[in-house]
Amino acid sequence: MDEHGSGIVKLLVTGGAGYIGSVVAAQLVEAGHEVVVLDDLSTGHEDAVPAGATFVRAPVTDAAGVLGGGGFDGVLHFAAKSLVGESMARPGLYWDANLGGTLALLEAMRVAGVRRIVFSSTAAVYGEPERTPILETDPTLPTNPYGASKLAVDTTLTAFARMHGLGATSLRYFNVAGAYAAADGRVYRERHTVETHLIPNVLAVARGGGKPVSVFGTDYPTSDGTCVRDYVHVADLARAHQLALAGCAEGTHRIYNLGSGTGFTVQEVISVCREVTGHDIPVVTDARRPGDPAVLVASSELIQKELAWKPDRASLREMVADAWAALG
Repeated sequence: MDEHGSGIVKLLVTGGAGYIGSVVAAQLVEAGHEVVVLDDLSTGHEDAVPAGATFVRAPVTDAAGVLGGGGFDGVLHFAAKSLVGESMARPGLYWDANLGGTLALLEAMRVAGVRRIVFSSTAAVYGEPERTPILETDPTLPTNPYGASKLAVDTTLTAFARMHGLGATSLRYFNVAGAYAAADGRVYRERHTVETHLIPNVLAVARGGGKPVSVFGTDYPTSDGTCVRDYVHVADLARAHQLALAGCAEGTHRIYNLGSGTGFTVQEVISVCREVTGHDIPVVTDARRPGDPAVLVASSELIQKELAWKPDRASLREMVADAWAALG
């Protein structure tokens, strides 16, 4: 990864105070790299920034001031708005933050001569898939401004790669779970102000936090009538970013799906949470949510073939156990 022969790579991690960004930053610090985290803390947490990283509190639109200092070998870009419901209510916010923020970052990179970027994308770009497992070549038909804004960034990265020689990789996440226990003893976990992910919401109920778990739809064409989703451990996901950055090739934009390749129903997830926590987690059923596909499972064959990545922690039980342990 190092172009200068020093053995140390200097990297900017935008959104590095958030869930996934902080785990990536922690792994990069552990690998001996020089890490600068840029985050405005609108959804992140300052205490999630690894102790070995330099922290700059600022929006991604201020990236020029950081990159202008020179010496950066690459960027890992996580700074974004990511709530589907909010994107439907405030689409302008999502286009401005996700596409506008990335355009400012890419221009700052171009001026500073930084040639590599790994972008945090999403399975939401596929919308309601025609088939599963989903391939990178399948149609991209996002059903909300969040997914559409992420897809627009992918299009922009392709253009910057062609026009400016940028080496770019987009990683399209499916469902991320688990927690990461770093070498320094710190544990990095999900701490969203508005939590929309199933596992942390189920675990919150197990801790006595509020209402029963809502299951939206029990009449899908699946083994138990509930939706099937693909989960990947956050530590495996973070490791993929290091491989993606090392594999960036100037003038090329690569896209990879990241998942375990295995789907679990909502009921299966809740059942595993009950086993891990030892709590009888109450459930209420509700109607289907509009736009919820029955099955979302990723094909990760391409990244396995090209970057030799595969999930080491594909067990749903391990993901749940790590997330539960992180809650103390």
